[in-house]
Amino acid sequence: MNLVVLTVDQRASRTRPDLVPATVEALSTLPTLRAFERTAGDEIQGVIDDPDVVVAALALLLRGAEWNIGIGIGPVETPLPPQARAGRGAAYLQAREAVNRAKTVPAHVSVVGVDGYRAEQLETVLWLWADLLQRRSARGWEVADLIAEGISHAEAGARLGVTQSAVSQRARTAGVVEGDRAARLARQLIAEMMAEGGT
Repeated sequence: MNLVVLTVDQRASRTRPDLVPATVEALSTLPTLRAFERTAGDEIQGVIDDPDVVVAALALLLRGAEWNIGIGIGPVETPLPPQARAGRGAAYLQAREAVNRAKTVPAHVSVVGVDGYRAEQLETVLWLWADLLQRRSARGWEVADLIAEGISHAEAGARLGVTQSAVSQRARTAGVVEGDRAARLARQLIAEMMAEGGT
């Protein structure tokens, strides 16, 4: 099975606060194969062996629109070292190529894998998903986050002090259903790319 290496570089880091510590801490809650860590300067890297975890990491990174995100999907040399940044293999090279390319493409997300066609499909889905997430207002995120917890629109309304219909309207405006579908499609494509070839 192929693995996913995420190499992520903070955008405009010279003019913005260092977001690496807080982002590494947030990503540390995910069950990665090798935890995200700072590699050099304003760059972080992690290794993941589960499509669901990849999608969760991307959701966190895309939300802030603060990162150039490089995704490499391919084999790595084994045994994998304890630290993500010490690893080697095709997926690492792909992630490096992808993060460099991410600086110049829409949504600042790039995917490189053995299957170029599927990589392009996944990249397209991620561009659209990123655009949707980054257009959400603060009110939209309030509703989206509550719905993501699995509560009903009525319960979300009670928490926010608004009507159920207001919650439904905010959810529509925020593209909650569309975002969920994009995430599911991204997960499917990632799973297919991870299953290709050998380890």
